[in-house]
Amino acid sequence: MTPTSLTHIVALVPVRSLDTGKSRLGEPLDAEERADLVLGLLNRTVAQALAATRLAGVVVVSRDEELLVRARMMGAASLLQETVGLNAGLDEGRVAAGAEATAIMVLPADLPAVAASAIDQLAEAAELAARAAPGGPVVALVPDRHGTGTNALLVAPPNAIPFCFGEGSRAAHAAAAKAAGASYLELDGPLTFDVDTPEDLLEADRRGLDHEVGR
Repeated sequence: MTPTSLTHIVALVPVRSLDTGKSRLGEPLDAEERADLVLGLLNRTVAQALAATRLAGVVVVSRDEELLVRARMMGAASLLQETVGLNAGLDEGRVAAGAEATAIMVLPADLPAVAASAIDQLAEAAELAARAAPGGPVVALVPDRHGTGTNALLVAPPNAIPFCFGEGSRAAHAAAAKAAGASYLELDGPLTFDVDTPEDLLEADRRGLDHEVGR
């Protein structure tokens, strides 16, 4: 098996707590509505990830035990995060994925248009890149619709680059891939849309996605 084999891809789904999730939506949504939104998005993300044919496992990573119970009820594995911060939690998830994982796919739980087909498309594009450059690492990324963030990330092998989520993460992940000598590619599609601000909620309504985000 080469270092870039994508035969066992594990998806990590990071999600904040029901109390603190989507705090930037505090003006249009009250605390109960934000909690419903987080749960709705998590439900959809887990369901679509489990339906994807190219994933070998789905692990929800959170500091919220209630969310992890719900994740297990949906059929996903769960990891109670012990550290603080998204990148640190994903590092824990990378370890928890196990030695059999040949690639990690990060799927944040705030993508209202997430679909199994889009998840498989990302995996298949990374597989083609791996075949084109056998033996080398691969990093495949879906940017956000503003062009600065990272809405989905596939890394093969799992430890090929550090996670760089945060402000300017698209450029940071691209730089990390270059430093690692990895084949790097970006994809467009439904995963480019996330819900993080009041404007995103309006855009979700415009796209007819309101029923899919738990509202």
